[in-house]
Amino acid sequence: MNHSFYSVDRTTHLKIVVIALMFTTAVAGISIAVHSGGGDGLEQTQNVSPTKAGKPAMFASGIQVAVH
Repeated sequence: MNHSFYSVDRTTHLKIVVIALMFTTAVAGISIAVHSGGGDGLEQTQNVSPTKAGKPAMFASGIQVAVH
């Protein structure tokens, strides 16, 4: 058995490419199905407005200080 990837024949390279394409197609299909299907109410709404960054603020409560 030869363990070098560079010395394999053409059919072995073809098998590797075909298997990679099959897995890529499966992952793409599953991600499209999950993204477009569902309807479980966890989707984001389309009415999202951007928020602008304000000036840095410092909040203190007790000993802890948080800068946002």
